[in-house]
Amino acid sequence: MAKIPPAVVVLNNSSIPVARKIISILPGAQLYGLAGRTDNVDVVFTEFGTTLRELFANGTPIIGICATGILIRTLAPLLANKRQEPPVLAVAEDGSAVVPLLGGLSGVNNLARQIADELGIKAAITTTGEIRFGVALEDPPNGYILSQPEYAKNFMSDLLAGGTVKLEGNAPWLKNSSLPIDPADERLIEITEKNISSTNNHLVYHPVTVAIGITTLSTKQGKDENLERSKEAIALVEKMLGDAELSLSSVAGVFASTDDAAEPALQTIADSLGVPIRFFTPSEIKTLIFQSDTANTAVMIALTASGGNLVMQQQSSNFICAIAIAPLPIDINSTGKPRGKLAIIGTGPGTSDWMSPEVKDILSNATDFVGYSTYLNLINSFVQGKQRHESDNREELARASMALDLAAEGRFVAVVSSGDPGIYAMAAAVFEAFEKEAKPEWQGIEIKVSPGISAMQAAAARIGAPLGHDFCTISLSDILKPWSIIEQRITVAAQGDFAIAFYNPVSKERTWQLSEARNILLRYRAAETPVVVARNLGRKGESVQVITLNDLSPELADMRTVIIVGSSKTRTIQKNDGNAWVYTPRSY
Repeated sequence: MAKIPPAVVVLNNSSIPVARKIISILPGAQLYGLAGRTDNVDVVFTEFGTTLRELFANGTPIIGICATGILIRTLAPLLANKRQEPPVLAVAEDGSAVVPLLGGLSGVNNLARQIADELGIKAAITTTGEIRFGVALEDPPNGYILSQPEYAKNFMSDLLAGGTVKLEGNAPWLKNSSLPIDPADERLIEITEKNISSTNNHLVYHPVTVAIGITTLSTKQGKDENLERSKEAIALVEKMLGDAELSLSSVAGVFASTDDAAEPALQTIADSLGVPIRFFTPSEIKTLIFQSDTANTAVMIALTASGGNLVMQQQSSNFICAIAIAPLPIDINSTGKPRGKLAIIGTGPGTSDWMSPEVKDILSNATDFVGYSTYLNLINSFVQGKQRHESDNREELARASMALDLAAEGRFVAVVSSGDPGIYAMAAAVFEAFEKEAKPEWQGIEIKVSPGISAMQAAAARIGAPLGHDFCTISLSDILKPWSIIEQRITVAAQGDFAIAFYNPVSKERTWQLSEARNILLRYRAAETPVVVARNLGRKGESVQVITLNDLSPELADMRTVIIVGSSKTRTIQKNDGNAWVYTPRSY
């Protein structure tokens, strides 16, 4: 089961620099900030107690950059079962102290040490066993999984009371500790990949050392065939693990060649085991020769991933699978590369308040950002310290191709558009490049489109509801399509009495198109038709004004402007302050 990313909670802006340092080492972590006292955070909250209790109840690790007392008092009513508590830590506002408070069985000490290392300090660990012996049996380091953790507390109590223990297996963190080791003792700590469980006098740690290498023997056919192939692959892997009597807890990951990255069954196997999938390029896979076995690619992949010994290999109709065991836990973050991800996102008008939680999560986790420099500057707080790939706003296909290439290298790439990425933006460009170039290495990329608030939605919301009935959108840019088509579409939309949102109305090189569009509309619409001219929505210098169709002119707009022309039914309501609401009624 995937771990829930932490919530880093701050109460004022002075805590944000420390919070950002912490978030930089915790993938997926989100910054929670108190409304009215913090800016540029991922999640804004108004009720501190309610928010923290909801996070705690949902199992979200909490890192509060605040006093320990406020965290303790807030969460005290929920403290009932220590085995279900998520990690809770307090961090000093200036980063001078890290104090683990709750979640001793869910990795709080390890998390505290990780944060303390980043801040250049020592975590305030107070666990008795860890102080005396240098280890916390209930909370092993990364790479080791404790079977049946409920036995660890009494086990440690016996050792603290003067007992001794025998150690079997390879675990440097235990071997180099101050545990009272006695090879003759019946009390045992065992480190093994075998599928056995802990008991009162026998603690079992499963090292994450098992590498599953897999290759395909045939190409996929279709949706139904892929489903059957996935079932076949899962059955093969499960049978092999069972035959070898290996614990699922010891499986570090599923490993494959980039040549097979587009095979859906591989991801299905990894998901069924709850482990990551990683890929090696053909040049990274070691060429090994065995005296009695054929060095097939699956074997070479498993050995490349583990650097250890082959356990077994088996073959089904469509797959070859090999299992190897590493001498020490496999660091999945430095072994192979992950499946590339490409997220095409819309930031909305640009302010954090108008970004969806999904978009903020992508911005927090992406490794590379691709986009027009103006759009990347709007999300500057998210891209600091990460790779920026800027390009001219008119190089869309080249930008899309570059983003796909980056993702094919195993990176998490965010292609950034303002507004919504599917409206005159980068989503269409990415899929066009994907289809036209059709590079085989792109087939294995996980592609996702994450929507944003469009410029026309933002403009409509600022002024009322001018898009309250049937409407359409038209771009006045004739760079990618001839003016004759634009002219035809304006005419048809005007004849159909649609409200119209005009994108790209004016640029330095294009000034006459907006005047011509107005002239076409005046053939079908009254000169007094309400028109909304919205510029720099959600950004510095925002302006929204209501004029008539007759007064619409190029001097009022630029490329940062969206224009909404009402239908024959669109109405204006004058307000007491001299401004107006504009709406299009739902009924005719």
